[in-house]
Amino acid sequence: MAAGRSRRRLLRHRLLRWLGVAALVLVILPVLPVLALRWVHPWTSAYMLGTRVDALLAHDFRFSNDYRWRDLEDISPHAAIAMIASEDQQFAFHAGFDFKSIREALRSNAHGYRVRGASTITQQVAKNLFLWKGRSYFRKGLEAWFTVLIEWLWPKERTLEIYLNIAQFGRSIWGVEAAAQNFYHKSAHRLTRRESAMLSAVLPNPVIYKVEAPSRTVLAHRDWTLAQMRALGGQAYLDQLDANDDADPEARSQDAFKR
Repeated sequence: MAAGRSRRRLLRHRLLRWLGVAALVLVILPVLPVLALRWVHPWTSAYMLGTRVDALLAHDFRFSNDYRWRDLEDISPHAAIAMIASEDQQFAFHAGFDFKSIREALRSNAHGYRVRGASTITQQVAKNLFLWKGRSYFRKGLEAWFTVLIEWLWPKERTLEIYLNIAQFGRSIWGVEAAAQNFYHKSAHRLTRRESAMLSAVLPNPVIYKVEAPSRTVLAHRDWTLAQMRALGGQAYLDQLDANDDADPEARSQDAFKR
């Protein structure tokens, strides 16, 4: 009897130890790719790979992703400010999470209104670059951890640069360079304010919303984004990114919570 209890305690101890090791690995392992991608350009993303797998499962063997990397300085500032105006206007100030938008989304959802999202650009980079499609608490937890790592290990300009390069603008079109070439037959460096706002307008669902055949919803969102771009101050807003990179992420987080 005593030997049996001793054996069970030993098994429990080993199980807890292995669970602890597994948890530690899950915490530490993501640090390596995030740190590397501060300097190394990603050759693909988890979402691109997922789209490719979906095409293969649908027996679409001719499908290929159009992904063309461009450095931030080779992308029109209009494109950068349009994505920020459309997706995350507090990007320069928060530490990965926009607590004001989260609170508003929770209130909206609690009152039974249309479900609202509150994902920041950093969160979108975290899930699109590293994680699989789908919804689960485990995946959401990983997204939060990757978001924290990105905020601590990358400057804001790097986060924006990667976002502009991996955002989806069509079923097989990834990044503003591929979008500019496919829809406007020009480089991302030459995108105008109006073209940039149009690209940002399809981001909620670039498979349903079409740049080449915009619906009234897309056109309305484009016009709203143009107004927001003016309100944010255009290049003046982008100039804040470098300045805010010098700020402590914890201080930025506290400031964003107050907003």
